[in-house]
Amino acid sequence: MKKLIRRLSRVADSSQYSLLRSDSSRSPTQSYRSESFRTGKSRRSKLRSGGVPEGHLPVYVGEEMERFVVSAVLLNHPIFVKLLNKSAQEYGYEQKGVLRIPCHVLVFERVLEALRVGDESVQDLLNSLSEEYL
Repeated sequence: MKKLIRRLSRVADSSQYSLLRSDSSRSPTQSYRSESFRTGKSRRSKLRSGGVPEGHLPVYVGEEMERFVVSAVLLNHPIFVKLLNKSAQEYGYEQKGVLRIPCHVLVFERVLEALRVGDESVQDLLNSLSEEYL
């Protein structure tokens, strides 16, 4: 029990934290998103409720409602604006609760990875996708 409590008390170190973090239960070999993030106790005070670091927010993606924690800086990026507009069309502006993004999880992962590495072709990626993938 003590090991479990210690493990749960570890939080994301901002120096290791990327734009993307998922709370899915996939194994580390399936995805880079399952990486463990560790930090000291001093960082714990910077977390908001739900284990989300300052400057980040949780979003739920796809029909599976897979949870991702993304940097709030991304919300102004044209790609995210497009995804948020799609969310507004799908769910309306009056949706309550969590922020949901209506696109396939794999597409969302590719977009975030392209943004993380600074790939300029991310806009081409979204433009080339048909509506069924978003």
